[in-house]
Amino acid sequence: MPASVDTAPRGAVLFDLDGTYADTAADMGAALNVLLRRHGRPALAPELIRPHVSSGARGLLKAGFGLTPEALEYAELRGEYLEIYAADICCHTRPFDGMEALIRRLVDQGLTWGIVTNKPGWLTTPLLAAMSPLPAPACVVSGDTAPRPKPHPDPLLYACGLLGLEPAHCWYIGDDARDISAGRAAGMATLAAGWGYLGTDTQPAEWGANGLVEHPLGVLEWLAADRPPPEPSAPPPRAA
Repeated sequence: MPASVDTAPRGAVLFDLDGTYADTAADMGAALNVLLRRHGRPALAPELIRPHVSSGARGLLKAGFGLTPEALEYAELRGEYLEIYAADICCHTRPFDGMEALIRRLVDQGLTWGIVTNKPGWLTTPLLAAMSPLPAPACVVSGDTAPRPKPHPDPLLYACGLLGLEPAHCWYIGDDARDISAGRAAGMATLAAGWGYLGTDTQPAEWGANGLVEHPLGVLEWLAADRPPPEPSAPPPRAA
């Protein structure tokens, strides 16, 4: 049985959405394959799509079309992709196994929880409404809520403001390097979600998180141990 978190001084646990709280790969991948077929390209196998899901449309368009945001056709394809995805946003999406039990344990022990994602609000809101998490998150911060998205710390600091908590009283959990960068820059303790998508560019051991957790319920053990967070890292430079 995971250890108790009764003595942990931190007041909130915040989660990335895609690849951390919820397994959205099937629905996001299905939308990509619809887009690929529309443009005369072969569909991709789920195992080829899954590692790119945490990077959202940017990562999926790179995987499917080899495009980066600098490409002339990127913006139009991104808009088309998001339209397809929004139409069937929660056909197969579910919280990861163990996540709902983790949330109940956190709340039962007096901690709050929330979502901080780079997904835009017009997608985050209907997705969470369809999933109806109970107990409901104490805050939801989307990619367009704060001035700058992750890896900047702005969304996490915004969440702290909503919760009335200092960053040092929060943990942030994510499955992408930018999640850990944002959490560290905000002054939070961080965990890499080993059950998530984990990207393709770097290994989680290189991200600078407090640790890597292989199952959601393993988060409880880290909270109970009250390991000190790493020193806050400098925020990423402001984009030109």
